[in-house]
Amino acid sequence: MTAHPIDNIRNFSIVAHIDHGKSTLADRLIQLTGTIADREMVDQVLDSMDIERERGITIKAQTVRLDYKAKDGKSYVLNLMDTPGHVDFAYEVSRSLHACEGSLLVVDASQGVEAQTLANVYQAIDAGHEIVPVLNKIDLPAAEPDRIKQQIEEVIGLDASDAVPISAKTGLGVDEVLEAIVKRLPPPKGDETAPLKAGLVDSWYDAYLGVVVLVRIFDGVMKKGQKIKMIGANAHYEIDRIGVFKPKMQDVAQLGPGEIGFITAQIKQVADTRVGDTITDDKRPCAEALPGYKPAQPVVFCGLFPVDAADFEDLRAAIGKLRLNDASFSYEMETSAALGFGFRCGFLGLLHLEIIQERLHREFNLDLIATAPSVVYKILLTNGEEIELHNPADMPDVVRIEEIREPWIRATIMTPDDYLGAVLKLCQDRRGVQADLNYVGKRAMAVYDLPLNEVVFDFYDRLKSISKGYASFDYQITDYRPGDLVKMSILVNAEPVDALSMLVHRTRADGRGRQMCEKLKELIPPHMFQVPIQAAIGGKIIARETVRAFRKDVTAKCYGGDATRKRKLLEKQKEGKKKMRQFGRVEIPQEAFIAALKMEG
Repeated sequence: MTAHPIDNIRNFSIVAHIDHGKSTLADRLIQLTGTIADREMVDQVLDSMDIERERGITIKAQTVRLDYKAKDGKSYVLNLMDTPGHVDFAYEVSRSLHACEGSLLVVDASQGVEAQTLANVYQAIDAGHEIVPVLNKIDLPAAEPDRIKQQIEEVIGLDASDAVPISAKTGLGVDEVLEAIVKRLPPPKGDETAPLKAGLVDSWYDAYLGVVVLVRIFDGVMKKGQKIKMIGANAHYEIDRIGVFKPKMQDVAQLGPGEIGFITAQIKQVADTRVGDTITDDKRPCAEALPGYKPAQPVVFCGLFPVDAADFEDLRAAIGKLRLNDASFSYEMETSAALGFGFRCGFLGLLHLEIIQERLHREFNLDLIATAPSVVYKILLTNGEEIELHNPADMPDVVRIEEIREPWIRATIMTPDDYLGAVLKLCQDRRGVQADLNYVGKRAMAVYDLPLNEVVFDFYDRLKSISKGYASFDYQITDYRPGDLVKMSILVNAEPVDALSMLVHRTRADGRGRQMCEKLKELIPPHMFQVPIQAAIGGKIIARETVRAFRKDVTAKCYGGDATRKRKLLEKQKEGKKKMRQFGRVEIPQEAFIAALKMEG
């Protein structure tokens, strides 16, 4: 197969908010260009994981090559990259966008521009993309294409007068999208004779082939048998197989400038192939690497423990397998007095955490307990040393701490006007600082600086519930700022439960402690003795609840007679209870842990 003329190649991605019809549009484009036979066609053909289909989200970037014969009679090669829309995968999105020259901006004609649309479209603009607006779902009775066009112009500042109206579900207008891609998006640039320079867009693990690497060639040619070097990882490999996705793998002899395809080279684990790295020829390397490469940084940490301690080895094997396929997820061993052996895992964000947990449960059939998610704190010690704290239980002694810095984020929230008051109150309650507030039609856009610690728990759920699901939220991490943070421990029967300890802001500690104690009071079953539940900061108890004891009516056999006989029996019972409490162990059921950890925030 010969390399295509570079002028007839178009590389584009689809930028959209969750549920605006991105995967459906990709399905229609694949169908219209005859890339997949009708009998093989399924909905969301590019979303290969069950979770992706159920939740209607894209987790891994997928790519497909479409051959299209345009109305001008020329044959074009269109490379479509279906990128994740969620904020947790923003770095993957940015790498995918750098591999393309243009984007289709898909906006739901009934819902309009959402916060995530904004974030991803700005990334596309930063990557220097030509953008074609597409209005989807125009067949819905609630669609208002003219109002949405105006909104795109006001909010994003893009000319939407020639936006393509379509319905991806029925296929209406999709052929116009193909023409717009060919006419309005620029072809890639590149020099075939220059040294090889290719961007590593994505990689995943295949049980038979090892690591499959998705590449975009900028200069030079990539062939089978060629020796390559990855600049960031400083690793050398020989290409075994080279090909393109249609969406099934199809081998080709070589890939030239502007083309997107895959290679395999006996690479053992995904961690060796870092997204954003530059691939070049081993003997004749390119002068400089592609800009913008940075290793993935976990932002949220939590402990994962098996419900049944006997499953620990299975959990270790399962986490190892997932790590093969997801280099942005990190883990190390951890032990906890309450929960036994487990792992401390780092994630890109909350959705990432939820997906990994779900995959461990589904694909490996493991029942897990996750401790409260915590963020990375930077602690400056009195001796001038700076340490990173991933787990509140490891916090050094207070007298050794100079200051604690916590990560802050810049959040953009789009909400209909009716819910603005409740949204602003939520941000204020979470120690937010308002940076900007403006209106676009009937929708308000609030920009807040918030501590990530406050967002990690249930901010997203709360935001969705107070806005009846209409508000959308997007964020990026900005910096670390000093905060008045304290470690709150939970004591059950005077024993600290390490899995429930957390770092909280001093002003919120009382409320959080009270909530936690009340919740545990409901969850811990009564014992034969009273069980005190306390929240403490250092040696100071800030909240307390008591689980009542089972009681036997020891005075039942006394009828009439002197009151002192009753008192004597009650005193005797009280002594016994006191002794029991001293030696008794409180069993906290696993369900109580799970429920208490879910409640936090």
